[in-house]
Amino acid sequence: MKIYQVDAFTSRLFSGNPAAVVPLEEWPEANMLQRIAMENNLAETAFFVPTGDGFHIRWFTPKVEVDLCGHATLATAHVLFNHLEFNGPELNFSSRSGPLRVFREGKRYVLDFPIDELEPAEIPDGLIESLGGKEPLFCYQGKTDYLLIYQKQSDIENMSPDFTQLGKVKARGVIVSAPGDWVDVVSRFFGPQVGINEDPVTGSAHTSLTAYWCRQLAKNELTARQLSERGGDLICRHRGNRVEICGEGVTFLEGEIMG
Repeated sequence: MKIYQVDAFTSRLFSGNPAAVVPLEEWPEANMLQRIAMENNLAETAFFVPTGDGFHIRWFTPKVEVDLCGHATLATAHVLFNHLEFNGPELNFSSRSGPLRVFREGKRYVLDFPIDELEPAEIPDGLIESLGGKEPLFCYQGKTDYLLIYQKQSDIENMSPDFTQLGKVKARGVIVSAPGDWVDVVSRFFGPQVGINEDPVTGSAHTSLTAYWCRQLAKNELTARQLSERGGDLICRHRGNRVEICGEGVTFLEGEIMG
């Protein structure tokens, strides 16, 4: 099997979020996919197979298969357009989250994803303590994650989670976010529940962030920065019940799985 590694949501190597991409002709047993993802030990490994009118895509962390992953979808699009000679105007993927679309806009890839509708939520026991004790302004819950809203960027930058305690929260992960000092929105994403203590750049989290911040800022387009150690930059657009999440990608390696 061929394998590629792409740094997503960045224009330069060693930043953004690295994802592995494995093209397949047919699906092996899920256990094999999970083993490959565990061996890669990246936040996500994307696998895809051709279908009649597009591709079927699946995403695995080192521990579990997940319903949606933005950066590994962007990485897959980068591989198809740049390494596998896909010449169409856009990519159409079927997935556990329904149909997804990716097209190019200059150097950027644009992910057309379903929006994540948020509901106000009670803060789960132990969550605030696991994040260092600072109370958020608001707490929301989406399809898979909690979203905590804070007052300013430094609240997000200074957060130092206890990942053992945070991993007890029943959710895929926890998004923390605030208005940015030089972009509209900043965030971080913690997911020890699925084997990712802190994700460098989380495209799927921005289906929640776009839903919230476009309303709050009365905008249809946001600039966003994820404040992980590697960091990443995104442009997010509200499109009714969909969002467009835009970013660049860079190939780090191309290889072959020996098995």
